[in-house]
This record gives sequence, C-alpha cells and structure tokens, in this order.
Amino acid sequence: MQNASFVASWSGGKDSALAYYRAVQLGMTPKKVLTMFEEDGEISKSHALPLEVVQAQVERLGVPLLTKAASWGTYEHQFTNAMDACREEGITHGVFGDIDLEGHLEWVQKTCAKSDIVAVHPLWQMTRKSVVDELLAEGFEAWIIVVNKKMMPAKYVGEKLTREIVEELELAGIDACGENGEFHTVIVDGPIFSSRVPVIIGEPVHRGDYVLSPVSLEE
Repeated sequence: MQNASFVASWSGGKDSALAYYRAVQLGMTPKKVLTMFEEDGEISKSHALPLEVVQAQVERLGVPLLTKAASWGTYEHQFTNAMDACREEGITHGVFGDIDLEGHLEWVQKTCAKSDIVAVHPLWQMTRKSVVDELLAEGFEAWIIVVNKKMMPAKYVGEKLTREIVEELELAGIDACGENGEFHTVIVDGPIFSSRVPVIIGEPVHRGDYVLSPVSLEE
C-alpha cells in the first residue's frame, strides 16, 4: 500500500485519528477526509462535533474536508456518493477506524466496493486496550465528550482520557476503548496535527440516556 492514496473516514475521535496515523505510517498518502453529519449539517454523527471544530481538526491535517449530511435512512446513499466523488478524483483507498465489530467491517467493505474503493482498517483485530495504550503512547490528546449513562458513570464526560481513567474504567468492567458505545471522544492534539486544536469543553448537557460536553473553538 506504499503511496496508495486514501480518503479517511473522520469522526473527530480517537479511533479515526489513530487509523489515519497508522495509514500514514504504512506509507499511504492522505488526499481527503470524510465526515458524516446530521441532516441539518450542523453537528457530526455520534460525536456531536460542530462543523467548525471538525474543520479546525482537518485544517491541521492539511487535507481537504468532504462532508455529507444524512439521516440514518439516507446514510448509505450519501456515503456512497462521497466515495464515488473520491474515486473520480483518483483516490483508491478508504481508511477506517473499526477494531473488531464484524458488522461494521462488512458494511464498509461492501459499500466501498461499489465505488471501487479498497477499504483499509489499520486497527483491525488490535485489542481494545492496546488501541488506547498506543493512542496515549504516541502523544494524542483526547477528551471524553459523550457518555452513555446506561453503560458508564456520567462523571467521566468532559474528562481528558488518561492512563488513570483507562485503569479506572477497566477496574469497573467498562471497555476502555468505548467500542460498545460507552463513550465518544474528540482528538485535539497529536502527531498528525500541525498544532493543537484550541477547544473549549463545555458544561455537561443531559439528553435522554446520554450526557454531552459541547465542544467549541476558543474565540
């Protein structure tokens, strides 16, 4: 895959950031970043990041950002449109942050294949703990910004992801990678960025089963 061009699926969180980093380490060349947004186009899916924060992250990657707004009903259609556009530009591969969920892997591979894009999963079959360990060891800075209150205590929202918190989660029997939907993160610094993203992590807001810390850029 040396020099293979890729579009990175970018949630703004830790798994997509580490997958991007590993792809570059493999010698692949980033050409585009794709972020899927809610239908109104204002916040990203799952991680609820405002467009300006995603733009600030991607500016520091030095790669163009492609966004698509979709409901879950139109998600596959919009995703395929994005992959078609990337293929027309000569991009041959897509990089994704899936770790061990077979259903995700199969959907991505099948959907990318429609656009003649080869799906690459740099984190596939890593242990969940090793993903977090590598992320921290490589100097990434991640903050927990969404917590599913049914799966872990709300007190962790708005906290920086540290080795101490990882150990606390593991001792409590909570997946330290949040791969089952326990929590989501925002990446604000790391070796893939030209500089730190200047963010403000806001006061927690409760919405149903979830508690969120809104993320905004410093003025």
